[in-house]
Amino acid sequence: MQAIKQHYINAAHFTGSSGAVRSFSDSAKTQSAYGYRRWMASLFAIYNTEKMVELDLPWWNVAATQKVEEFLASRNAPTVFEYGAGASTIWLSRRADTVTSIEHDAQWHRRFLAMINGQSNIQLQHRVLGDAGSSDAYVGAIEETDARYDLIVVDGRHRSACLHRAMSHLKPGAMILFDDSGRGRYREGIAQSGLVEERFFGRSFCVPYPDYTSLLTCP
Repeated sequence: MQAIKQHYINAAHFTGSSGAVRSFSDSAKTQSAYGYRRWMASLFAIYNTEKMVELDLPWWNVAATQKVEEFLASRNAPTVFEYGAGASTIWLSRRADTVTSIEHDAQWHRRFLAMINGQSNIQLQHRVLGDAGSSDAYVGAIEETDARYDLIVVDGRHRSACLHRAMSHLKPGAMILFDDSGRGRYREGIAQSGLVEERFFGRSFCVPYPDYTSLLTCP
């Protein structure tokens, strides 16, 4: 399965490097983020953070992304906490006052630091991944301060444990974005949270198949 996945990624990148597709992707940047042209351009940017940043897209469900953008626009100087750094970090930084992003992969952390050089509203932090227990530095990173956030993104490792820690750090009216929420191993954690789930399924950036993203709010 991994070999098939890598073959698909390589084929997408190879096709995306052709002149016609590059021209299409460039023109898509000026189109609606939620229309089909920008989504189609994202299919050639799978696992290519630089191209996703150029397209100004996160790797989430399309409809959920639109709702998050509208939500952030409705908040006063919104603050974001994110588990798992990537294209979404920069997308969020363009729509929020501050973004604190936690990354477990030291190599990716170093590379991504160079990508966000000069973006003062992003705080990118590396934390060593543990076993998701009470002493896990990655899961517990959100508890290093008493800060509360307008949006918390759970899109990295140990997602159910991160969700549990995040719940007490929400501002009134805030929300949690939980990506890939259709995966069986996450369903119990979401159900046990007691939060109200709005579950989106359908067109998702970077992939040619429908996928899930959930937005969770306090009842």
